[in-house]
Amino acid sequence: MQHEPTFSWILHFPEETGRRRVLWDGNHAASNPQFQERSADLSTRALLILSLGSRNAMEAANCSLRVKRPLLDPRFEGYKLSLEPLPCYQLELDAAVAEVKLRDDQYTLEHMHAFGMYNYLHCDAWYQDSVYYIDNLGRIMNLTVMLDTALGKPREVFRLPTDLTACDNRLCASVHFTSPTWVTLSDGTGRLYVIGTGDRGNNPEKWEIMFNEELGNPFIIIHSISLLKAEEHSIAMLLLRIEKEELDMKGSGFYVSLEWVTVSKKNEDSEKYEITKHHVLRGKSVPHYAAIEPDGNGLMIVSYKSFKVTSVDQDLEESMDEDRSEKIKVEPLYYWQQTDDDLTVTVRLPENCVKEDIEIRFLPDSISVMLKDDQVLEGKLYSAIDHESSAWTIKENDSLEITLIKKNEGLVWPELVVGDKQGELLRDPAQCAAIAERLMHLTSDELNPNPDKEKPPCNAQELEECDIFFEESSSLCRFDGNTLKTTHVVNLGSNQYLFSVTVDPKEMPCFCLRHDVDALLWQPHCSRQDDMWEHIATFNALGYVQASKRDKKFFACSPNSSYAALCECLRRVFIYRQPAPMSTVLYNRKEGRHVGQVAKQQVASLETNDPILGFQATNERLFVLTTKNLFLIKVNTEN
Repeated sequence: MQHEPTFSWILHFPEETGRRRVLWDGNHAASNPQFQERSADLSTRALLILSLGSRNAMEAANCSLRVKRPLLDPRFEGYKLSLEPLPCYQLELDAAVAEVKLRDDQYTLEHMHAFGMYNYLHCDAWYQDSVYYIDNLGRIMNLTVMLDTALGKPREVFRLPTDLTACDNRLCASVHFTSPTWVTLSDGTGRLYVIGTGDRGNNPEKWEIMFNEELGNPFIIIHSISLLKAEEHSIAMLLLRIEKEELDMKGSGFYVSLEWVTVSKKNEDSEKYEITKHHVLRGKSVPHYAAIEPDGNGLMIVSYKSFKVTSVDQDLEESMDEDRSEKIKVEPLYYWQQTDDDLTVTVRLPENCVKEDIEIRFLPDSISVMLKDDQVLEGKLYSAIDHESSAWTIKENDSLEITLIKKNEGLVWPELVVGDKQGELLRDPAQCAAIAERLMHLTSDELNPNPDKEKPPCNAQELEECDIFFEESSSLCRFDGNTLKTTHVVNLGSNQYLFSVTVDPKEMPCFCLRHDVDALLWQPHCSRQDDMWEHIATFNALGYVQASKRDKKFFACSPNSSYAALCECLRRVFIYRQPAPMSTVLYNRKEGRHVGQVAKQQVASLETNDPILGFQATNERLFVLTTKNLFLIKVNTEN
């Protein structure tokens, strides 16, 4: 598979379509002849931006998220507040939730993101309307709702073997539902459990510990999958720790450790599970989203700062060392540079190579270079050339120099042959200096140094929140499960991460991003290498609405995307429904048209002063967990 040039242009004169901005990317512009003629100057700027990218990032395919236009509603008018009552049921808990507050030494923002804002209510995506929590007695409690008017008490399904209160530096206990019959569990003290539950749809099921081991410092489980290959059954998990970094004098003094642990049973005769893989990735920020692909062949991470592999298994480490040594030995097959009018390609000749051993063929859009029957360069050129004026010559230093005359003068080529990575571009210092000079008017050492000028610089105070770019924007990265190399990278820019939701438990969890004012839901598909992330749903204007909720704590949506909901730290829950047909006819006088659908907003206020500790949404219900109560809000009356 060949990838297009890995750069993008963000034009500061966006074309407005209704209330949406259209941003042109380099791949689209390069294939558009009309745009290509107008963009020689922009190509020069793009070259400067491209030159600043790191080589490591270019090894991975720079991808983009493709928005499905039919799922957008440019005529969305907003949410209408509905005063329709929401049925709300309250269950008092036998024992308080096992909340673990942050200690004095857990003072960083990363500690707050990972543990301070932890969701203590866990939803079993394999079974509808089944939620779990862990109480102060070390019990895993379950509530499965069949009928709202006949709610039972939460029941105990498992009890942790250890006393949690005996550990001073413990974290919150965490649980993840790996499959319909398997669960992974951390007690918050550093011990990992793999539990066989049987069919959890049958009451009462029996939870049996199949593996447990002390893994060092406390951690939480953020994702797990079950794999069955040949006769080997495996459970792969992602564990998250925040650990002290003594040598970090400038930062917070902590780093985030993301551990990919695989526990396997080799064959059916063996009853013992053991750790077979243990990879460690390290970063400086808690990931917004991290999940293992269903086939175990990859890992996807959304984070503010990138993660790097720091520890791998011995076999993988040996193969990575071999790859590094190969990279060190490999030199470019050719070097090339360019001016506004032509390109110069230099190839080192093999020993005893004479004129008769050289075979070069020029075509208007391609080139072929053979030395001693060895193909050195062949393929489609980035742009057209004047093949009749192009020529080659042998230099005194045993090198071959090829001169290509550009058809489109002034067009800057980001690559010589499309998809070819065997050459290296030599940048002319004078050309780089000229580009920098042309862009000098866009920069300043001072913010708005002279506002009285005819054309004052940009004033940051005039920017809206959605226009502000952080110094390091979030990125979506995919790591290969075998090599742990980054294979795909998506720069999310200003597309703020909002929440994740499991739509299909057999697939990876979906993640929701803010795009302009909307919230777009994306479903990862590891089997589609060319289109790995699918836009499956849109919550109109929700990106804008949630930004105004300063006290929001948890964010969620139903698996069928019929509604989204968020809750504040205390009492209030906000529900935003998708547009639905009205039973009565409404008329928009301003636009002179009938309104067929209305999106409703509803607000529920819980009768408690305890802080909200957990929040989960299903297709029909919202579950809200406080210290001493579990609330159930009936949102939809139909499946």
